[in-house]
Amino acid sequence: MSFNPENILNRKFADVEQSYTERDSIIYALGVGLGYDPLDARQLPFVFEQPSLRAVPSMAMVLGSPGFWAREPDTGIIWQKVLHGEQGMVLHQPLPPAATIIGKTRVIRILDKGEGRGALIFTERTLFDKSSDILLATLTSTTFARGNGGCGGDQGPQAVPHALPDRAPDQICDLPTQKSAALLYRLSGDSNPLHADPEIAKAAGFPAPILHGLCTVGVVCHALLRSYCNYDEARLKSLDLRFSSPVFPGETIRTEMWQDGEVISFRARVLERDIVVLNNGRAVISDEVKL
Repeated sequence: MSFNPENILNRKFADVEQSYTERDSIIYALGVGLGYDPLDARQLPFVFEQPSLRAVPSMAMVLGSPGFWAREPDTGIIWQKVLHGEQGMVLHQPLPPAATIIGKTRVIRILDKGEGRGALIFTERTLFDKSSDILLATLTSTTFARGNGGCGGDQGPQAVPHALPDRAPDQICDLPTQKSAALLYRLSGDSNPLHADPEIAKAAGFPAPILHGLCTVGVVCHALLRSYCNYDEARLKSLDLRFSSPVFPGETIRTEMWQDGEVISFRARVLERDIVVLNNGRAVISDEVKL
């Protein structure tokens, strides 16, 4: 089936009900590197349930997803050429460490970059706590459909990415990833074999399995919690970023950060190859401190 922007914009997604437990929250936290120092008392509440567990805010990104719907034949999307371009998250409430949530997804815009240049598909997912109907998070994502340009959709303008300050970073946070990081992170819901099978990774043009992009985001979320929130997860209100390059498990992710009031600009690079992997990042940190 051919790619029709109007059909994609009108696509109806079934609500996704998902229950997760404290064990799931711990597995997610371990997958993005929390607990790498088991003697760090500030990290322990995210990976140990006593006296009370806390959820890593970026876990919202793996909840209530409709799955890899771009692969469904009726979309007309050439899924083999799809890339995750941008990710955003607004947290309306701290994420509970265990809950049943309802995820509601919709396509909000399609931008046609032109023949041979691809199309951008913008989606929004809202997460509600089923028991209270409270809105927990709003997630936005931009998918770069490289094979679907010239589709006759909206041609602009495109939002300008957040500009990073023209000065040395105010804070730098280096966090290691384990060589097994992708194998652990995939237990949080993304079972794409690209992140586990060396042969599939080689067929895709990589020398080894790559780390999930959202796992890299989780590592950067950890850096923000560590550098500006003193691990108080309720202070992180939002973040937005662009993906630049993949990370290989075992590499060290350096997050470079600039503070201007409550806004933290950031980018991330891997030290071993000195390549920027996340760029044009913007987070909002509240001054309110948990009592």
